[in-house]
Amino acid sequence: MASSKGSIIGRLSIKEPDGDIVDCSVLGPAGYAITGDLSVLNKLEFYSDARYIIVVEKDAIFQRLAEDRLFNQIPCILTTAKGYPDIATRFLLHRLNQAFVELPIYALVDWNPAGLSIVCTYKYGSITMGLEAYRYACNVKWLGLHKDDLQMIPQQSFMPLKPRDLQIAKSLMSSVTLQDSYRGQLNSMVEMGNRIDIEALYCHGFDFLGKYIARKIVMCDFL
Repeated sequence: MASSKGSIIGRLSIKEPDGDIVDCSVLGPAGYAITGDLSVLNKLEFYSDARYIIVVEKDAIFQRLAEDRLFNQIPCILTTAKGYPDIATRFLLHRLNQAFVELPIYALVDWNPAGLSIVCTYKYGSITMGLEAYRYACNVKWLGLHKDDLQMIPQQSFMPLKPRDLQIAKSLMSSVTLQDSYRGQLNSMVEMGNRIDIEALYCHGFDFLGKYIARKIVMCDFL
């Protein structure tokens, strides 16, 4: 059985194999825990009136958006793997993508090589899985953070890249699947030598993140 660390919340009802129905719009900020048992995930049935699926890198950001009931302002489903995507969270996202093919999937991650690596794992699969890499891949759009967003972030929020960031950047650069727009963002990270966390947007107020997401979606500002 695969272990799981992921959660999901928002405009989604889940019918479990035993017939119980979970309304994810009334849960607490921790959301619905995604089981690591893929056979159980495969039997779940989904009902939703959402218009978007938003994948969040960090659990703290996920819980903040859940507390703010972002899905009542923007009809969406929020999910997180609490860091690097595990198989169970990727499998559930893939199943949602199959169930609601019309819903765009957006990713919200830190502006650093690790954040981009997370987007690429959802989008292209994990290179460590070999031939299995593309099995749960979804057409994820990178909503932010982007280089153009950095103008609204104070200088004190810019942090130097860590050696691990540079290792990840080097690995991503060698990937033939990396699209040009992602490669351009990655080059900017390395040239600037900086990384910026999503939390830096809170300098504009704790309610700003929801407004940021809404504006990015309306303006089709994603990669």
